[in-house]
Amino acid sequence: MDETLPHYTAMNDLTHFDPAGQAHMVDVGMKPVSHRVAVAEGCIVMLPETAARIRAGDHRKGDVLGVARIAGIMGAKRTGDLIPLCHPIGLSRVALELEAGADHVRVQATCEVQGQTGVEMEALTAVSVALLTIYDMCKAVDRGMRIEGVRLLEKHGGRSGSWFAQPQVGEER
Repeated sequence: MDETLPHYTAMNDLTHFDPAGQAHMVDVGMKPVSHRVAVAEGCIVMLPETAARIRAGDHRKGDVLGVARIAGIMGAKRTGDLIPLCHPIGLSRVALELEAGADHVRVQATCEVQGQTGVEMEALTAVSVALLTIYDMCKAVDRGMRIEGVRLLEKHGGRSGSWFAQPQVGEER
């Protein structure tokens, strides 16, 4: 190992790089199976008129929140196909909560598995796909929508135990 490489120390702690700095899929074969949970969130900001149509359920493309919920579930199930070094896992639960406010829709996803690797990527993918679906369904009336704040809120299980995101400014926990 050449420790003089400028990237060596930075990549030394990243699990998806071997000591030579090459990308690889992490071997989880010897890790114990445990119950793992991850919760992620994100938001899409839009014109108040767009949010009103979504809340009223009268968008001409149909039930925006219902379609986004199904899309998020499907996205979580396909995460291993989308993220190159992510393990395909047998999810035991995917749940999405969608809340339409005055000028936004907030999405929260919870993913669970009995497995050897966590479900953070599945929860983040579920949120992202749901938000992109909302954008796709509403872009004809509001191209200026913004997807914001996609982040992991909490994770449980595995060797590292539980982790919680720090509250953002103005946010209660």
